Parts: sequence; C-alpha cells; structure tokens
Amino acid sequence: MNHSGWQVASGHDQTTKAAAEILNEGGNAFDALIAAAWTACVAEPIFCSPGGGGHALLRRVGYAPQVLDCFTQTPLQKRRDRVDFYPIYGNFGTDHQEFHIGMGAAAIPGMVAGMQALQQRYATMPMTRLAEPAVRLAREGVVLNRTQAGALAILEPIVRANSASAQMFGLEQADSALPQPGRLVQNRDLADFIERIAVKGDEPFYRGEIAALISALSFEQGGHIQPSDLARYRVHFRRPMQWKLDHWRVWSNPPPAFGGLMVALMTRSLERRLPDTAFFGSDAHLQALLDAMRESEADRKQLEQPECLRSDRLLMQTYHKLNDPTVIARKGTTHISIRDDYGNLAGITLSNGEGCGQVVPGCGFMLNNMLGEQDLNRLGFHHWPENRRMASMMAPTLLSPSAHSLEQSILLGSGGANRIRTAIAQVICNIQHFGMSLEQAIDAPRMHLEDDRLAIELDPDAWPPSIADWLNREPTECVRWPDRSLYFGGVNAVSTTQAAADPRRDGASLSKARH
Repeated sequence: MNHSGWQVASGHDQTTKAAAEILNEGGNAFDALIAAAWTACVAEPIFCSPGGGGHALLRRVGYAPQVLDCFTQTPLQKRRDRVDFYPIYGNFGTDHQEFHIGMGAAAIPGMVAGMQALQQRYATMPMTRLAEPAVRLAREGVVLNRTQAGALAILEPIVRANSASAQMFGLEQADSALPQPGRLVQNRDLADFIERIAVKGDEPFYRGEIAALISALSFEQGGHIQPSDLARYRVHFRRPMQWKLDHWRVWSNPPPAFGGLMVALMTRSLERRLPDTAFFGSDAHLQALLDAMRESEADRKQLEQPECLRSDRLLMQTYHKLNDPTVIARKGTTHISIRDDYGNLAGITLSNGEGCGQVVPGCGFMLNNMLGEQDLNRLGFHHWPENRRMASMMAPTLLSPSAHSLEQSILLGSGGANRIRTAIAQVICNIQHFGMSLEQAIDAPRMHLEDDRLAIELDPDAWPPSIADWLNREPTECVRWPDRSLYFGGVNAVSTTQAAADPRRDGASLSKARH
C-alpha cells in the first residue's frame, strides 16, 4: 500500500494537535477524529459542545463512504407551559443576525452518542486514551485566540445569560469584562465530564446521572427535554448522496440534512454556468457565481416547502427535479478533516448552534439551541414535528477522481450555517476550475447571497481591479466586508498530500510525510 503520511485540518491549533498526537501513536483517522472532536469542545466551546451534534463523513480504504448522523433530535412532545424561549442579536460588526435561545430552544444532543458509536465501530484505541488530550487541555487551560474571543463578543448575550454560562466562558461573573485574546481559560467540570464518559460510555448521558441532570434542568428552566427523549436517542449510519462534477465524483451529507443537497445544486449550477475562459475574479466568474447563488437560494426555498420538510423521500424527489439539466433555474459550527497514513479519510462538522444559555450543572458544557435556529425551523418556531431528526446545513464533502480510488481525494467541510453551501462550493470551484491549491482555494475571498443581498469579502489585493466596476453595475444590494471574516464560514480540508485550514477562524493544519 502506498502510504503518504497523514494530514489534519481543523478550526483550532489544539484540536489539530490532539489529532496529530493520536496519529503519531499509530491511531487511524477515526481514532484521531474522536480525539479532535472532544478537544474541539474544550478549545472551541462557542462553536461545539457535548450538548450539540454533528455529521461525519467516513471513508475506509476499500469501502464505500458512509455518513455518521449524530445530529440533534426533536423531543417526543412539546411543552405547553412556561417555555423559556427568547431572541438575542449577534453583532458581526458589518451585519447583525437574530438568534433564539433559552432552555426551550434545546433539542436532544447527539454528539456523545456519535463519538461512542464511532469508537465502537472503527477505532483502534480505547476511549480513555482518545479523551486524554481534551481532558488535559480542559484542566490545564486553553489560551483564548482571536476567533474565539471575537465569537464571544458576537454572542455576548449568550455568554452573559447567567453566572454558570459566564464562568464557563472565562468570566468571573455575568457582568465582568469579556476575556481578551491570550487569556487562559480552564474548565475542570468539562474535564471531569469527558473523563467520566470515556470510562463509562454514553450510558450516563442518555440513561444515567447526567441524563437526570439534563432533564431536571429542562423541567426547571422551561425546556422540552424529558428522560424518555434522551433514552430513545440513536445515531444513524447513512449512505451519502453523490453526484459528478467533470471528472470528479462527489459524496456529501444526505437528507434529512440540507447541506449536501445545497452543495450539489450550487456546484452543478456553477459548472454549467462557468465558461472555460473565465479566471478568478473575472466578470464571467463573478456573474456565474452570483447566478448560481441566486439559483441555489431559489432551490432552497422550494426544498423548504412544508411537504418536503416532512419527508426525506419528497426532499430527494424535489432535488432531482431541480437538478434536471434541462431546468435553468450562520451559527456556531466547526469542521475537522483528517487523512491517516493508511489512506482512511474522516471528517466531521460539529455544532452547538449558538448554545441555549443553559449549562448542565457540574458538567461544564452548554446545551444547544437548535429549536431556536431559523434555518432549521422553516415550519416556524414551536411547529417542529416531534421525535424527528432535525435538518442541518452541515455538509462534510468528499471529492475523488474515481468512485473506487482514494488517491488524490479531497475531504472538506465548513462551519457557517447557511453560508456553508456557498463556502464549500466556492472552494471546490477554485480547485476544479481555477487549479488552485487547497490553501489558495480556502484563502481566496468569498461571496454569499441571502435574500438578494450580496455580502462580499472585498480584499483589494485578492480581486482583480475590475471587481469595482462589476459591483457598481450589479443592482443587488451589497454589503462590503473589508477583509476575511468568520461570517463566510471556516473551510478545513485535507488531500492525499496537503492540509489547509481557514484563516478566517484561526484554523490550523498539520501534515506528516511518510519516512
């Protein structure tokens, strides 16, 4: 077998180091993914948490790709009285976004069950070893970086929701000043929690003492989660959806998630619209990109019709109609991509939404606010169907030049809520059409269209001068961001020989060549 070393890319240097530690000991990509996911909960608590969920794309050498769905589930029944649910506003500086938090916004977490299932099925190391980097980091403390400090400022109302929340994020009290980059933040409660799960498995979380803490918190604070909800939670291993782009075959997240569908629609649209003569930033490129975003935005609205949202089969049927070649038509998230020395590939996108503001007592983590995410609740808040896996914009994605070969494969994913589809599609386009390296493709400035309002990273050194004329001619309302921003996602990717992480979120990558 042609071993070429390993590659890791993630949203934080400590997350990447945790994966590298396991790979250097001979662990496989799935061992490393588990270690990195636990560590991300310590190093990136504003983006992911044991109280949230995720989607992983897994490909073992010699086997077809799989998706591990450990995303959040809606409760068995809605609470009718004293539901704690209220809006807050995230301040991105150039833009604002409304979020809804409170215990009534929390859905059933799946991340803990997902790590347990992945370890039991594909890992070679015990969970106690895989949890060590996260436990050590939580006890010793993690140095707050620019992205995490900035995210705390954006979501300040959640950080200050109560004293437990404030202390978890490094404030002494709810009214203390926000911690700045360079501050050491410890979370001994989270260290003890991860260590307990590593030893006992997910039983305490879904049926034991931690389940009792979560359901009691929910009852007291106006949430929907009951003990039976936690006891019934199950992960799912799914067959990914797949499509072709030129000579590439692509796999991504299937329904009930939206992410893979949206990436498929946008990449296919871009491929159809982009002329061979176009170069990055040319009028032809910009117009094809804008038209593809308009088309995918219209497609998303059709896919979000109530009848489609209630049926995975109808969702796929609608996608196939939209994908007919004759038809011309934001939240806290982090992604980890890993390739091991054996050629296995593993990537996971994790999210806690923004967090609901409620910390599980003595456990050091916040529960999610997925029932308060507008993108995930297109039927309207409080109208979610009971006992159903929630939709998601997550889209861990694998590209390979052959359906049967892992050589030259690229695994990537992104955070960024509904910006995920445009971030991933633009990176793929930069690689496929413009021949960029992974690092160049990820660093290149991005655009995003939302309700006919264009947002663009307007770094004058990265675009050709002609972009100013194009923007002046384009009638679409435009928000011009002066530089790269975490608003536009955080794409982290690995290939056979490269690893690249998104500087928008202080991502970190490491590679080790085979000796």
